[in-house]
This record gives sequence, C-alpha cells and structure tokens, in this order.
Amino acid sequence: KHDSSPFRTIMLFRRVTWSRHSSLQRRLPALCRGSLRSSSSASGPMSSAAPADEAGESERLAKLKEQMEQGPSLAEFAQFGSDAPQVKQQHDAAKKKQKLSLKEKAKRKKQRLPAWLKAKPAQGDNYQRLKETVRELGLATVCEEARCPNIGECWGGGEHETATATIMLMGDTCTRGCRFCAVKTSNAPPPLDPQEPENVSSAILKWGLDYVVLTSVDRDDVEDGGASHIARTVQLLKAHDPAPIVECLTPDFQGNEEHVAVVANSGLDVFAHNVETVEEMTRFVRDRRAGYRQSLAVLEHAKKVRPSLLTKTSIMLGCGETDTEVHQTLRDLRDSGVDIVTFGQYLRPTKRHMKVAEYVTPEKFEYWQGVAEQLGFLYVASGALVRSSYRAGELFLKRRIEQQQQQQQQQE
Repeated sequence: KHDSSPFRTIMLFRRVTWSRHSSLQRRLPALCRGSLRSSSSASGPMSSAAPADEAGESERLAKLKEQMEQGPSLAEFAQFGSDAPQVKQQHDAAKKKQKLSLKEKAKRKKQRLPAWLKAKPAQGDNYQRLKETVRELGLATVCEEARCPNIGECWGGGEHETATATIMLMGDTCTRGCRFCAVKTSNAPPPLDPQEPENVSSAILKWGLDYVVLTSVDRDDVEDGGASHIARTVQLLKAHDPAPIVECLTPDFQGNEEHVAVVANSGLDVFAHNVETVEEMTRFVRDRRAGYRQSLAVLEHAKKVRPSLLTKTSIMLGCGETDTEVHQTLRDLRDSGVDIVTFGQYLRPTKRHMKVAEYVTPEKFEYWQGVAEQLGFLYVASGALVRSSYRAGELFLKRRIEQQQQQQQQQE
C-alpha cells in the first residue's frame, strides 16, 4: 500500500535532503577552523590592511574636526532658540560671498573686447529728442533693432551737429535669417502698414533731420518685395520744402531689376545695398536666398537706371575673410560702379549668432581705407565701429561742400 508513486517521491526527497544535511554537518568544523585562521592572520602584526584602515579613519576624523571648527560654536547652539535668525543670516551671507567670488573668477576668464571697440555712451539733447519721437510714433529703427554701437553718436550729431537716424520700414521682422543679424525673423511676418510712409514723413518733419537713412527688412512674402512701399516713403519726404537728403539701404528684391528700378527712380539721393562679406564667406554669413553676385547686380542696375545716383555698400571684417578676398571684393564693387564703401568690425549680437573670427586692428582698417581710395571710390569710411549708415549725413554733406568748392575754383 506504500508503493504508490506520491509516497515514493516524498521518501526520495527526504532521503536526498537528509544526506545533504549530514554532509554539511561533517564539513562544518573544518570550515569554522579555516575562517578562524583567516581572521587571526588578518589581524596579526604583519597585516597591511590595518594601517590603511587606521589612516583612512584618521583622515575622516580630521575632516570632521575641520567642519566642526567652521560651523557654529557650542554657545551658538545653546542660543539657537533665540538667535536662530541671526545665525542663519550670517550663514547665508557667507554662502553668497562664496558664490560672488566664483562669478568674478568666471568673468575674468571671459574674453574681453579690445579697447578700440568701446563705444561712446548714448547721450545729448538730440539723442533724447529722437528717442522720444520714435516711441511716440511707434516707429522701428535699425539703430535699436540691430543694437548699433553708434546710436548715441549718430542720433546726437557729430562735429557739424548733423543728426542721422535710420528708420526701418516694413516692420521689425525679416523673412530671412542671416547668421550675423539681430533682427527678428519669421516666414509669415505681420502685413505691411499702409500708413507707414505718412507716419515716417511726419516724424522726419518733426525731428528736423538734414539727412535720413531708410532701410528695411527683407519681405519675400510681399509681391514686389516692398519696392513700392519704400518708393512711396521717399516721394513723401521729397515733397517737403526743404526736403532732407534721403539714403535708402535696400534689400535685394530677389534680384528683380524692375523692383530695383522702382526704388532707384523714387527721387532718393543715395542707393545703398550691402554685400556684407566677401564672396567666399557669403554662404556662411548670409541667408541662402542672398547671393554675392546677386547683390552686385542690384547695385549695378541701380546705377544703370540713374547714372547720377550715388551707390553705396558695406563690408564686415572679422568673419574669416582673407586679404586677397577683400581685394577682389573691392575690385568687383568698382566694376559694378559703386561709389561709396564702408568697412566695419563684425560683432556677435548674441550667442545664437556666428562667432567672431578676428578682431581687426585700427591699423588694418586704415590700410583698407587707403586701398579703397586708390581704387577710385568717391568716399570711404573705415573703422571698427563704422556701420553702413555711420555718420552718413556728415560724410555726404562734407562731400557736397568739397564739390561746391571745386566748382567755384573751376569758375574762377
């Protein structure tokens, strides 16, 4: 009756378990003796682990002692109930001082701008008056949008007190995204303000400016690129008596010659369009829709439409260009009939924009001014802080005075 399969299975399990238990009992004394020997040998005088443990323990004790010395004293602990706020305040002050010292160290490590790149602070009666009027009329200026370092000098007027303001037409949002520019970008900016030409002309009258620069964002979303909008603004300004001198820093209108002609024939005095950099660096600096040859064609066509029109462009240095490339760019500009060229240092607006490859020295800017003048440009402005519209009014008036003096000498 005990031969059933479950019974035999249970008995077999008990037999195997008991045999394993008996084997373990026989081996246990030997295992205990081996453990005792190993523990006694480890604790003997020849052991190398003991001195290391003692050294580590003493080091931990030393650190703990140092922390206790730096922390609150026993008297402070005793008075913690009444003086807790004072103790906490002292502790917070010490932590703040430590953080400030770390920030100062980090600040020292940052690369400082050369001394020649420090701009004068914006001040003066003209500057304040222009700033207030811009706010009242809700106008956008490239001086502010592009964070120009010369805003105080241009708005305040220079040696001849000729204040120059650069008004940005067609809003403050561009449809292109050049890697050097701080102006906002969007594929679908707000629509054009049809009252903007009238508002701008009213602002110019109120300011009493002798020289005004009109620039604009690129508006590839508008049918004619905004050419008629710019032309209308110029025509309203020229309808006043006396009319200010008007310079237009235009977009490239995607190379459309008809749109370029609309602006060139609007009555402006100076047609400006920037190539920005040398041909080899254009694809790294400008938006993919802007081209070096396309910009040269725009300047050349404006001169062809009105041969008496002054044409102007600007080149940024410090983007990674070589001297050979700059020389070739100047020759290309002269071949396209450009009259005025300006050189300036590229400065990184934010960390999101491309890095500065080189801070060009004042001596190098003087060198490029001499090279450009030898190539036959009518006027050259070259300096680290020079921008396309930098003191444009003074430079233009100076040139007109020189022309008048030459005419008088010829008549005599």
